[in-house]
Amino acid sequence: MNFSGPRFVPTHPNIVELDRIGDEIAELCAHLDAATARLLDLIREFDARGGWNSGFLSCAHWLCYRVGLEMRAARERVRVARALGTLPRLAQALARGELSYSKVRALTRIATPEIEERLLKVGLAGTAEHVERIVRGWRRVDRKIEVEETAKRHKHRAVHFYHDDDGMVIIRARLEPQAGAVVIQAITAAREALRQRAKEATDGPAGPQFVDGPAEQRYFDGTPDGPTIEQQEADALALVAETALHHGIDPGAPGERYQVVVHVDAAVLADADAPGQSVVENGAYVPAETSQRLACDASRVVMRHDADGRITEVGARTRTIPPALRRAFEHRDQGCRFPGCGRRFGQGHHIQHWAHGGPTTLSNLTMLCRRHHRAVHEEGFQVERQADGELYFRRPDGTPLVESPPLPPIPADPVAVLRERNAAEGIHIDAQTSKPGWLGERLDVGYAIDVLHPAATGERLAVSASAAAVATADAD
Repeated sequence: MNFSGPRFVPTHPNIVELDRIGDEIAELCAHLDAATARLLDLIREFDARGGWNSGFLSCAHWLCYRVGLEMRAARERVRVARALGTLPRLAQALARGELSYSKVRALTRIATPEIEERLLKVGLAGTAEHVERIVRGWRRVDRKIEVEETAKRHKHRAVHFYHDDDGMVIIRARLEPQAGAVVIQAITAAREALRQRAKEATDGPAGPQFVDGPAEQRYFDGTPDGPTIEQQEADALALVAETALHHGIDPGAPGERYQVVVHVDAAVLADADAPGQSVVENGAYVPAETSQRLACDASRVVMRHDADGRITEVGARTRTIPPALRRAFEHRDQGCRFPGCGRRFGQGHHIQHWAHGGPTTLSNLTMLCRRHHRAVHEEGFQVERQADGELYFRRPDGTPLVESPPLPPIPADPVAVLRERNAAEGIHIDAQTSKPGWLGERLDVGYAIDVLHPAATGERLAVSASAAAVATADAD
């Protein structure tokens, strides 16, 4: 009987070719992640320096317009870019192609500088699915802690008041954050009202006068005998209480609470440079362009005055855009028409203002969101409707704003350019660069959170995060 030595079957050429393609896919993905790190650096700088603030609502809106990203993806890019500004270890791992963008995007939802090192080990050790599961578990713990803290604050809200030995009333309050913010705003508004009352009394025709506070305290405003900040706060709190009792606790309908009345001369509406008034109800000046924007879509009452300023005629209140016409142009425009915006809710804009003779017709109306309505009226942006019915927008310098700008030219071999750029920056990438350290173990998310989350560990940093990320368990 003849025995031969061990037989080695050569690897089929097709398998060798597929392995080569797989390595090329892995390497190219790592190159793309390294390029994504550079992209996020540019987005963060562009966002911080306000490069998007040329008529756009945010950096994400600019990315949608200029690059063609979907809005949710654009917002996520901006969020991740901002987060990496304070997370240098994660940023460097992405720049070296060691972490994928998917992993970094997930980790930046929970990462802080204090726990960044632990989370970096999680990203290097596990797959993107592992990272997502750990992040979801981490956030569940965070939400539970937040709910418990909120319930605790709500339970401990209280107001105590009692009389001191000298008859003064002492008030001590413990309020939830949102309630406290309302109280602080109310006291601030009341303090400003008292300050304005003191200023008007001091600047009156009779010269400096004493000012009466709510508690009958008399003082010269702005003098050494005037009240301290603490005393002003006390007077303001008393004024808030008196006002509430005088006008009733019911704040009224929202429409009446937030109504703003603007007085503007017809000449000013027609020409922002014309002389005339443009003031809100209390007499404060507002720019004529602001009045023109507000008058685009608001109730108006026309008043005629004689040479001495007396009112001689008051017309009926009219709304510039009837409801039926509003429904028509809202259905036609389907949101703000400013290039790159598209917000569903907006305001009616007269392309040719009615003060210039522009009719309130469907062809002379378009929808703009609040931000872009202001841009057109007060920041120099221009819009006109062409003969074919299309809208034509221009920047303040006259350059056109097209609906979808062309993308920059792409080199004939973009992959080679990408490799050369990464090599020039000293980034070495191969097929193993982004491979995780996972060896197939089953992930126990609960155990991983127990040894990673600060609330569970008490900052016990000795535990290996990479071991936690691939922790084994009897059951998944």
